[in-house]
Amino acid sequence: MPLQTIEPRRLYRQIADQLRVLIAAGEFALGSRLPPERDLAVQLGVSRPSVREALIALEVEGLVEVRMGSGIYVMALEPAAHPRTVEAALGPFDIIRARQLIESELAALAARQKSATAIKRLRASVKLMEDDIARGVMPIRGDRDFHVALAEASANAALVRVVTELFDERNNPLFEQLGRHFENARSWRQAVAEHRAVVRAVAAGDVAAARAAMRSHLGNSHDRFAAAWAEPVASRQAA
Repeated sequence: MPLQTIEPRRLYRQIADQLRVLIAAGEFALGSRLPPERDLAVQLGVSRPSVREALIALEVEGLVEVRMGSGIYVMALEPAAHPRTVEAALGPFDIIRARQLIESELAALAARQKSATAIKRLRASVKLMEDDIARGVMPIRGDRDFHVALAEASANAALVRVVTELFDERNNPLFEQLGRHFENARSWRQAVAEHRAVVRAVAAGDVAAARAAMRSHLGNSHDRFAAAWAEPVASRQAA
C-alpha cells in the first residue's frame, strides 16, 4: 500500500472527530441536546472557540443543529456532507488571528505613507458598506475592498495576495455557517465604526493609532464570533 501524506490535524477537526464518534455510537441520542459549549471545552481541555469551530463543522455536516437560546441538538447519526468539505476548511478563528497580525502592520504602513489615493478608496469602501447595510444587504463588497485597499497601499504583491486569500476564506463552509449565527446589521455597524477609526488614523498619519485600530477591529471581529450564544436557562442556573 502506498504511503499517505501525513497532515497535522487542526484542533477543531480532532474535537469534531471525537464528538462524531460519540454521536455514531449512540452516546448522544438522535434529538438529544449536547452538553453546553463551555462544559465541552472543560471536559476536552480546549478553548471555547475551538469547540465552537468543531460544533459548526458538525452543523455543516448535518449532524447537529445550533438553536440559539436553546442548545445544540443531534439531528443525524451520520454526516450528510462529504467530510472533505469541512476538513479542507481553515478554522475561522485562525484566519482572523492571522489577519490581525498582518493587517495591523499594513494599517501602520498605510498611515506612514498617508497616500491621498489610498485614503479616498478606504473612505469609499466604508461608504459602500454603509449603503449596503441601509439596503439590508450584507456589506461584504465594501468590507473586502477596504482590506484589500490597505494591502494594495503597501505596493507589495505578495502581501496583497495573502490578504485577499485570507479574506476570501470567508467563503469556506465553516466561516459562512458561523456568520449565519453571529453576523447581523448591528455587528456590521460596529465593524463600520471600527473601519472609520482605521481611516481616521491613516489620514492623520498616526502610525501607532492605525496599527492599534486595526488590531482592535480584528480582535473585536474574533470576539463577536466567539461571544457566548445563549444557553438554556437550566444550564445557566446550574453554573
